[in-house]
This record gives sequence, structure tokens and C-alpha cells, in this order.
Amino acid sequence: MYRRFLPTKNNLKMRKNNKEVESILQGLINKRMQAMEEGKKSENDLLGLLLESNMKDVDENGQPRQGMAMEDVIQECKQFYLAGMETTSVLLTWTMIVLSMHPEWQDLAREEVLGLFRKNKPEYEGLSRLKTVTMILHEVLRLYPSATTFSRKTYKDMDIGGVRYPSGMFVEVPVLFINHDPDIWGSDVNEFKPERFAQGISKASKHPGAFLSFGWGPRVCIGQNFAMLEAKMALSMILQHFKFELPPSYTHAPHTVMTLQPMHGAQIKLRAI
Repeated sequence: MYRRFLPTKNNLKMRKNNKEVESILQGLINKRMQAMEEGKKSENDLLGLLLESNMKDVDENGQPRQGMAMEDVIQECKQFYLAGMETTSVLLTWTMIVLSMHPEWQDLAREEVLGLFRKNKPEYEGLSRLKTVTMILHEVLRLYPSATTFSRKTYKDMDIGGVRYPSGMFVEVPVLFINHDPDIWGSDVNEFKPERFAQGISKASKHPGAFLSFGWGPRVCIGQNFAMLEAKMALSMILQHFKFELPPSYTHAPHTVMTLQPMHGAQIKLRAI
């Protein structure tokens, strides 16, 4: 839990990168605020919405009140990118890698997509009927969860698994290890088998709550449905127009850097169809 505070090479690099990102965002915010104060219309994006809401924030007497601090706006922009874009991007990367390793599942997914949409743009209603694609995405999320851990804080003294935890203690849930636990998923836990999700998430393992790639409980990922919708849409459009495979030079080495990523990148060969 506290290893991120140690002055390791990776932590120092992450802090340096974080300062650079915050400096860039601060510059963008300053330019946007200056433009809005000059009467220019705000941009129709997340930052524009946050700043516009801030400037319009008034109390019941019509007096302006303090909205979000600039630090909060910066953190919201960072969170939106990391939670809303980076994780889905990583999911699609691993999915293309795995489907390149298992062309039989790539063919099945393509057959399903073309059967529903042909070469037309995938429609929202049809995305919910993509059973094979959904099974594949869930299995990729099990094997390669974007977030390898998540934390919870005890609000009272409690016993978990025979261990006593006092109130106010952080508990880190090792999602990656749980997703690869043979006692939960069976002896084939390290194999890519989307069919384990044929009956849904709750019946994919020996425990109905074992799939933790989106977190769990009241604070489960608020964007999980949108993320799955994005992934289905993007993957469907790729399958409609391309076949893909890995080059011989590819080295399979999952590596955690904020999210779980291929250490040496993912050089994927696309062939138009």
C-alpha cells in the first residue's frame, strides 16, 4: 500500500511525469479561463464543462460561491483520462494480442459481428447481442485486468478471512492474483477459455463474486458498462475490416505500470479484408 511513497526509480519517474502532466493541464486551464472571462464560448468538452459549471456556481441568494478548486479540476481531468480512456485502451490492446494468439476465437468473434452488422456501423441495440465478443472481453479482463489491485478502507472493526482489522485500515485487494487463483477458477486458470463466461459472470467461477476486474461493492467502477460498450464497438469495427496476427518478434511480458501493459509493446500486423 505504501510502496508508492518509496524513492524508487519508477516512483521518481512517475512523480516527474505527474508534475509535467499537471503543468500542461494548468496551462490549458489558464488559457480557457482567460477566454471565458473575455466572453468567449466555452469548449464543448470535459474541461469546458467543469470550468463553465464553476463560473456559474451561485448560492440560493444569487451570490457567487467557491466551486471546485483548480487542483480538483486538474485531478478530474487526470482521472477521466486514466479511468475512462487508458483502461479501455489497454483492454483492447490485450484483446487483440490474445485473439492473435487464438485465431479460432478471432474467427468466431468476426463471424458473430458480421452476422449481426455485416460491414455496417455497429448499432447500440446489436452490441448487447454480441455473446461471443462479450465472453472474450470478460476472459481478457480476467487474465489481464487493467487495474491489478484496488483498495478499500474499513469503517469499523471487522473480521475478514479470520483476520481482525481495526477501523480505518486500508485493505488492498489483489485482483490479478485472485483472477489467476486455481482454487477459484479451476486448474485451467491460466488458459484463455472464454467459454467459462458462457452462462455469465456469476457462474464463470466457483464463487459468484470472484470476477473483480471492475472492482466490487457499492464503489464498483461507475463506468464499467460504458467501458464494455466502447470495447465492443471498437473491437467489432476492427473485426469487420481486418484480420490481425502477432509478428515472430513479439515477446509476451505483462508488466504493471499504473495499468497492466505489454512490457515490450504490441506490434500487431493488420490485413484488410
